[in-house]
Amino acid sequence: MNSTGTYAKIRDNLTFLKSKKSLAVIDDTINHVSKNNLSFIDGFLYFTEQQVEKKKINLINHSVMMAGFPKIKSLAEFDFEYQPSINKQQIQELNSLRFIEHRENLIFYGNSGVGKTHLATAIGVTAAQNRNSTYFIKCADLMTALHKTQAEERLSERIKKFSGYKLLIIDELGYLPISKNDSKLLFQLIDRRYEKSSTVITTNINFSQWDEIFGDAMIANAIIDRLFHHATFATIKGKSYRLQNYYGDDGK
Repeated sequence: MNSTGTYAKIRDNLTFLKSKKSLAVIDDTINHVSKNNLSFIDGFLYFTEQQVEKKKINLINHSVMMAGFPKIKSLAEFDFEYQPSINKQQIQELNSLRFIEHRENLIFYGNSGVGKTHLATAIGVTAAQNRNSTYFIKCADLMTALHKTQAEERLSERIKKFSGYKLLIIDELGYLPISKNDSKLLFQLIDRRYEKSSTVITTNINFSQWDEIFGDAMIANAIIDRLFHHATFATIKGKSYRLQNYYGDDGK
């Protein structure tokens, strides 16, 4: 059988075996082996390594997709010069994900539009890319989900699911008031995650005013106690990106 026939037979075999990953790298492997005059074993090693690399990339992309980010953001896209109040070195350190290893929390505080959501998302994307189970949700949507499952008598199931993520990002806490009942639901979730996994919070409300958001000083203090213990705080005092047309409608 000539080389053309052999190549066709290999592709037929891989198709029959439903090995799409192998089909995707076979041409590159043949070219690499021919160019570098590799032995069979070295060529086969390259063939398998290419498939492993593609599978890793697919797993990373899947992890990011499942995290629920409204938009994918990176630190490279963030304009630190526009927000000089931010400690760039601190953010880069957080992006190393050591805080996740230590089960610490991260709180971004600042006015609307200063970059809180961008930074939280960028760190979350890094976490997902490194195969840490990650989930992003706006606080209002989280409360709706918890309230709904409570009515359906499935609250413990939903809290268990949210508690299972190594990194949970709760965006825009304080943008809308939270009822006393829903505050209790949030407390259950925060308490379940306490010292077991990391939570990122973005908020525009000063911490001294959280009792007004939750409508109950006792619940507010209990949530603060668990979130702020083992937490890093990043306060942003700059101008709004949106007002300056930096990032269109996504500057939080």
